[in-house]
Amino acid sequence: MARRPVVVGRPSSSGGRRVRADGEILGLVYRLRDVAEFLRRAGLEDIDAATSELIEWRGGGPEVWTVRT
Repeated sequence: MARRPVVVGRPSSSGGRRVRADGEILGLVYRLRDVAEFLRRAGLEDIDAATSELIEWRGGGPEVWTVRT
């Protein structure tokens, strides 16, 4: 499997998810709109955060923002 340059980590107990681009931590996001903003700031504004194959979603896709029990 090819390495994806953007990784959205598993939801934390606070509901946030850590975002990395090319190994660099961009920050903590709390909704899909935040992911899109971080991508824009990283120069990746033409990426659809919900559907792009460049993004690896860990612990659930773009619809998951809380820890699953």
